[in-house]
Amino acid sequence: MNVTRPTQPGVTVDAMAPSDWPDVSAIYLEGIATGNATFETLAPNWEQWDRAHLAAGRLVGRTGRQIAGWVALSKVSQRSCYAGVAEMSVYVATWARGQGVGDALMKAAILASEAAGIWTVQGTVFPENQASLRLCVANGFREVGRRERIGKRNGVWRDTVLVERRSKVVGTD
Repeated sequence: MNVTRPTQPGVTVDAMAPSDWPDVSAIYLEGIATGNATFETLAPNWEQWDRAHLAAGRLVGRTGRQIAGWVALSKVSQRSCYAGVAEMSVYVATWARGQGVGDALMKAAILASEAAGIWTVQGTVFPENQASLRLCVANGFREVGRRERIGKRNGVWRDTVLVERRSKVVGTD
């Protein structure tokens, strides 16, 4: 993906490169540290992360030269009937939160997902993460349901909210 025009003042979104991994991983670790971003407790290495994510929609948001956040898509199933369904992960650096980075990344990833033939993008959000839920709604996601006590994080059962966005241009037949 070529560099896109900023969708938010001062935010430029472009393709993630393997050389971005140290910054991407550091931002991921910041999200993990909040306790409200993921069930994961450790960041994977580049090779593990690379295998788990689709080539389409791997993007970083920059303010100036500094990576302020990232977004990526992953398959939800190996079954061919779900080939057009992906899960989106969005992480924003602590210092860049509230500056439109997440919105710019999400909008760009939605465009990239549709270019790749993805008709549904879904996400799993802890209900305590109200900023992420608002970001999802602002970008056309709807709440599908709440999964109660779906997993433990640090020994504590947690609920998640499942959100999804159906494309208006892919899979409309």
